[in-house]
Amino acid sequence: MTAQNDVQRPWIMTPRGGSFLMAFLAVCCVCSVFFMALPPYFDAGLLAGAGALGAMALGWFCYDLLKQARSKRQAVMLIELVEEEPVFCFVCDLEGNLVHANFAARDRFTTDIGTSLAEVLRDVFASSEGVVYRLYHKVQANGSATEDITSHSEGFRIHVRSVPPGMVLWRLEPDAAHGSTPAHGDSPVMTLGRNGAVLFMNAAARELMGHRAKRLDDVFEDLPLRPGGVHELSTDSGTKRVLVHSAETGAGRMELTMSPIAEEEERQDTAGSFDSLPVPLIKVAPDGKMLRANPEARRMLDLGQGDPGNLTEHMEGLGRALTDWLHEAASGRGLHRSEFLRLTRADQEVFVQVTLNRVVENGEPVLVAVLNDATELKTLEAQFVQSQKMQAIGQLAGGVAHDFNNLLTAISGHCDLLLLRHDQGDPDYGDLVQINQNANRAAALVGQLLAFSRKQTMQPEVLDLRDTMSDLAHLLNRLVGEKVQLSLHHDPVLPAVRGDRRQLEQVMMNLVVNARDAMVDGGEIAIETERRVLREPLKRDRAVVPPGTYVSVRVSDVGAGIPQDKLQKVFEPFFTTKRTGEGTGLGLSTVYGIVKQTGGYIFVDSVVGQGTCFTLLFPAHEASAEATPKPKKEEAKKLPQKGSGVVLLVEDEAPVRAFAARALRLRGYTVIEAETAEEALKLLEDDTLAVDVFVTDVVMPGMDGPSWVRIALVDRPDTRVVFVSGYAEDAFGEGSQEIPNSVFLPKPFSLSELTETVHDQFH
Repeated sequence: MTAQNDVQRPWIMTPRGGSFLMAFLAVCCVCSVFFMALPPYFDAGLLAGAGALGAMALGWFCYDLLKQARSKRQAVMLIELVEEEPVFCFVCDLEGNLVHANFAARDRFTTDIGTSLAEVLRDVFASSEGVVYRLYHKVQANGSATEDITSHSEGFRIHVRSVPPGMVLWRLEPDAAHGSTPAHGDSPVMTLGRNGAVLFMNAAARELMGHRAKRLDDVFEDLPLRPGGVHELSTDSGTKRVLVHSAETGAGRMELTMSPIAEEEERQDTAGSFDSLPVPLIKVAPDGKMLRANPEARRMLDLGQGDPGNLTEHMEGLGRALTDWLHEAASGRGLHRSEFLRLTRADQEVFVQVTLNRVVENGEPVLVAVLNDATELKTLEAQFVQSQKMQAIGQLAGGVAHDFNNLLTAISGHCDLLLLRHDQGDPDYGDLVQINQNANRAAALVGQLLAFSRKQTMQPEVLDLRDTMSDLAHLLNRLVGEKVQLSLHHDPVLPAVRGDRRQLEQVMMNLVVNARDAMVDGGEIAIETERRVLREPLKRDRAVVPPGTYVSVRVSDVGAGIPQDKLQKVFEPFFTTKRTGEGTGLGLSTVYGIVKQTGGYIFVDSVVGQGTCFTLLFPAHEASAEATPKPKKEEAKKLPQKGSGVVLLVEDEAPVRAFAARALRLRGYTVIEAETAEEALKLLEDDTLAVDVFVTDVVMPGMDGPSWVRIALVDRPDTRVVFVSGYAEDAFGEGSQEIPNSVFLPKPFSLSELTETVHDQFH
């Protein structure tokens, strides 16, 4: 950067009139030689003419010198006029090259004389050449031009006008309306540039100081600057104490807002006084009126300057009237006991821990409130409560799903038994098919409950989400209908993820259906995938995403949006904004459960009236392609009509046990039934009893399935095992993987699934 502290003087070139005079004199000399060669009777007349021409040339030369001096004086006056301007001023020639830049511009820009103005403004305007060209042509047509231009985070109002002698003046006024800081009203505000130069002071700041300062050293007597602290301000009427707030406005600039301290607080503070302590302190009357607040408290409560008002205007959440609490403390009861309150700030949610102390001033009790920011503590508490609530609901959902799966197993199983005795021509066949289909629909709903409780059986595999989305696109287009357009955008270098294909498809269908329902009049649903690398932990919505490589999936719509008060409830089970009968409230709960079970994260952003966007982050699968086994195509098995062998069936639910026993006996197996694990072990005490396969429930009253099977396998190590359960496969612990020759069959299962599984164990 070129920071020139001396006023730059433009180099005023010799006017073109001088060169014209020299050419004219040369012509005169040539003419004189020509005249000397003429006859004598021509000499007198020609000599008179030559003298007249010489007098004219001399007059023109003198006029040109005067014009040059006047132009130079005008240029110097123009430079001196703009030098002290607080805005950025540039003086250019007619070709757009820089002749002079004032102090503010030299501090902000690189201002080499002779450089084109477009080059100087390139760091604030992406198309500076176009801006300069457009405004210069307006000046040529009208003599002046004004335009508001916003670029990046900066806004400028540009005034351009043609000024003599043959120059163009450019004034760039920073537009506060386009900055990152809010309007300050009548507060004293100044803008600092690099190296502490004061670029701008509003009227309130100039009035407070009594003059316009050029550098930060002229403003404060106790530098360095402490944002949020109290400083000594140097003014024409003496030193004043002000509370200073700072904000970065970009491009190396800083905006300072100064709040004068009230007169009764302008006395010099000693070490450890009320204002200088780095702890938020408020002096409060028993009726809640805040008598005094130190700078830290004013910053926390966003009080600004002036009367702080009543404490009840800024805090809430005690569960009773704050004035009752204050009166008790003023009478000496309940002191030194902290209370957690919520500030009523509109810009952010802040919780404070407030401790009251009682002092006596002028014979009257006064309370001193010590404030401590407890936002992080309350956030952790809310996160813990939410986790406990979700865990309890998950356990409830898993238990309900287990019981429902037992019922559905009995319903669909006995329906299968009835279908064996009826063909398609039977009048009852259609009714039985309806029962079977609705039982399967109920099983899908129970599957959503298990997904929410994260107890759904997963079949993980390495997936390329681009292929998964492409395979699903046809079904999704059928789901959204004709009024809604579905668009897919994929990252060409998208890494693979590991998850259950069926569950991830269910996630996408739920999100797309919700997006469709949010757009009553139609619109576009955009699905975007991209590779995302986190260098630092991502903290959002009470979740922390560790660094690493992720696959991001964004599903966005342009629908009605979700209100902020409901945004944090969308993943709760049975919560829905749809009308009765249009939704179960389990869609997003299921999505949440599947994403978490896959090891991913889900976030939601929404603006009412503009739309909603769900963002899913799945950990990238880093395994090499060679290490990933290709899934083998399973050959269709032809189930034999009859089997042979002995099956020990252990099931505490009588309807399920009755169906399973009948199904296995129909296939030719000998079935021994037991209601509990203890009963099964007692039956196995008979050494003469030969059992080929154990079919047992996992969760039962008393001893569970894996426990009794381990005991039984001590004496019968070659017996094969089929575990059945309404929970997921991992619901009974990791120890189940240690049981040899065992398989898992989730409920609800059909007659064919049961008999095929048992048949496979025999063979």
